[in-house]
Amino acid sequence: MRNSARSIAANLGLLAFGALLFSFSVNAIIVGKGLMAGGLSGVALLLYYLTGVGGPGLLYFLCNVPLMILGWVSLSRRFILYTLFGMGSVSALMQLLPQRTLIEDPLLAAIFGGALMGAGSGIMLRSLGSAGGTDILAIWLNQKYNMRIGQFNFFFNLAVFAAGLAFYDPTLVLYSIILSYTNSQVMDYFLSLFNQRKMVFIISDKADAIARDIIYNLKRGATFLHGAGAYTGKSKRVILTITNTVQIKRLEELVFSHDPNAFFVVENTFNVLGEGFSRRKVY
Repeated sequence: MRNSARSIAANLGLLAFGALLFSFSVNAIIVGKGLMAGGLSGVALLLYYLTGVGGPGLLYFLCNVPLMILGWVSLSRRFILYTLFGMGSVSALMQLLPQRTLIEDPLLAAIFGGALMGAGSGIMLRSLGSAGGTDILAIWLNQKYNMRIGQFNFFFNLAVFAAGLAFYDPTLVLYSIILSYTNSQVMDYFLSLFNQRKMVFIISDKADAIARDIIYNLKRGATFLHGAGAYTGKSKRVILTITNTVQIKRLEELVFSHDPNAFFVVENTFNVLGEGFSRRKVY
């Protein structure tokens, strides 16, 4: 029960902090220069620039309402409830935070606004929810019609920026494309920042001793894979283990202290799910 409460608090904290960064970037950098973004926040900003009605937070909330209904009937309730909190936090903060122009140069505003927005989005997606928007529709289309999420987001953003070119200043739309690209790159970085893992294959005649030290000294799991040398035909046991970037050097020293002739193969991996690593997000 206590672990469950800690998990809920941690997820709500990530969503609230990410929403604050996201909303601050919109109100303090992006709106002041008339820039757009990708996704549903881009639609809300474009409507705000064209109509001046309400505010970006209110418009973002209204655009999300039908998607929240869709998510409620088709996705997991846990994901939608967390997302409802994240979306509500973004909408409220975008509506309440004062609008300013902290950066005068539009190119710098696009780069730093996109970076801050991407950091906020990435932090929110590290939780078991999201900020709402096109993520819900993309997941629904993926589950129902097997449409790739990245493919949908690309075409949706293409439509948003095409509408911007038709109704808005083309120069600002081009700056907005830079903002959207920076946003996506920084978001991907934050998604992988706290989840970088190394997948290691170890081929050695001292496999038993190495595996024992991995389990009891490094406190990591290990799995034996059965293989054979292509040249000698000799059976070998290959150790597979997952570790983080901090322990990789210790693992290397451990392996070669047992067997200076061992093969030590390291692969980067983006996402590892299971006990001791990340929890699976259920949509």
